[in-house]
Amino acid sequence: MTPSNSEITAAHAGAILEHTPNGVLLVDGQARIRFVNPAFREMFRCRDGDLLGKRAAEFVHSDCFERVIAAGGYLMVKETISQHDVSFRVGLFPIEGEGLYCGIFIDISDEERARKRLYELRAQTLERAQEVISRQMQTAQEIARLLGESTAETKVLLVKLMSLFREEGSQ
Repeated sequence: MTPSNSEITAAHAGAILEHTPNGVLLVDGQARIRFVNPAFREMFRCRDGDLLGKRAAEFVHSDCFERVIAAGGYLMVKETISQHDVSFRVGLFPIEGEGLYCGIFIDISDEERARKRLYELRAQTLERAQEVISRQMQTAQEIARLLGESTAETKVLLVKLMSLFREEGSQ
């Protein structure tokens, strides 16, 4: 038999928090850590030392909790933290009646690296296209120059021939 929503126990919730791939952080009204799950520790490369009671900003390197506390509502944030080589999207919300705020962190580092590689590839492709266009223009200008010289030489030769024929015809 499947349990209903009202039958979900603290053990179920604990198992979910323990095994979710998303980082979960609970803070109090002063943005001090009250709970952290293993995925958060891994995402932000936190040692197993006790994080409880420390300011969330020390590990998140963002003021997102301070902002949600000040707003008193919900907040979605996307950030990249170079200190941890991590990019994340976080949903922040208050836990009603508890004086706590929850942040659920989704690691989007791979997506951001792929987006950056795609941007770099596009930039390289555009640069290469510009080089090809420049070479094509130089080649076209060189062909035009050679064609112009050849045409001028032909004209000079034909004018001389015409002049010779006129001289012979007038004699």
